Amino acid sequence: MKGIVFNIVHGSMVDGYGIRTTIFLKGCPLRCKWCCNPEGQKYDPELRYVSMLCKGCGKCIDICPEGVIAMSKEGEPVIIDRERCTNCMKCIDSCFFGALETFGEYYTVDELFDIIRRDATYYKSSGGGVTIGGGEASMHTDFTLALIRKCKENFIHVAVDTCGYTINEKAFQVLSEADLLLYDIKGMDPEKHLRDTGVSNELILSNLKKLDSLNIPVIIRMPLIPGHNDSDEDIEKAAEFLSTLKNLDRVDLMNYHTFGVIKYAQIGKNYELDLSPLSPERLDEIGQIFARYSIKTQIGG
Repeated sequence: MKGIVFNIVHGSMVDGYGIRTTIFLKGCPLRCKWCCNPEGQKYDPELRYVSMLCKGCGKCIDICPEGVIAMSKEGEPVIIDRERCTNCMKCIDSCFFGALETFGEYYTVDELFDIIRRDATYYKSSGGGVTIGGGEASMHTDFTLALIRKCKENFIHVAVDTCGYTINEKAFQVLSEADLLLYDIKGMDPEKHLRDTGVSNELILSNLKKLDSLNIPVIIRMPLIPGHNDSDEDIEKAAEFLSTLKNLDRVDLMNYHTFGVIKYAQIGKNYELDLSPLSPERLDEIGQIFARYSIKTQIGG
């Protein structure tokens, strides 16, 4: 049994839950317009091309079996036809400058746990553990369940970072076996949610209510996207809904940012939005709306 990991971050933090190792798995059912990890959307490894590192040597051109790599001008970065690229990765070994790499590497549960356990001292001293995210961890049901159980057998705290869009019982079980849920709420209006993420939010909100009944601590992560989910009406509806949860730890308000935009170009995608982050004053206003419902918030998470 193998899973596809596109990033492993050591020494990450979840406030109140210590030093952690975060595992990012590929594959997600949502297509958020503001996604900062576009390399985590597809379920298979993808070719990463950093054009600024390309020296224009042209060695990858002859290696490509599909003939999708070309040079516009000698000595300048190559051009990749992403529509025809099959992500066979044969070009990577020909590049000695790091311009061609892969987003996504296969791991068995045991291989991944061998990496996790190296940070065990930090978990113990800080009260930390492992965070499994993505992508969407619950889409890899057998792999993620096995990893969660392996960690628990070794007394390692497990948080699952999820969009909440679990469509079958086994995927829901992944979330139900976590020690902590980092749960995304990307908007309360079903039609807006469908437009912005590709799916309705009805199942996401229903799953959150069911998980709350299992007494699992939850931190809500709410990306605030100007003009999409940041109106007073949107925030009021979110606060009203979340105030009914019995096991809500807090709400992390995630201000809009463009840190992930560079990765769109690296996998041949276009970033559609052209927005600015919310002001500190607006973030404070949003926090005050939640405060009226006695909900603790913090900026970032």
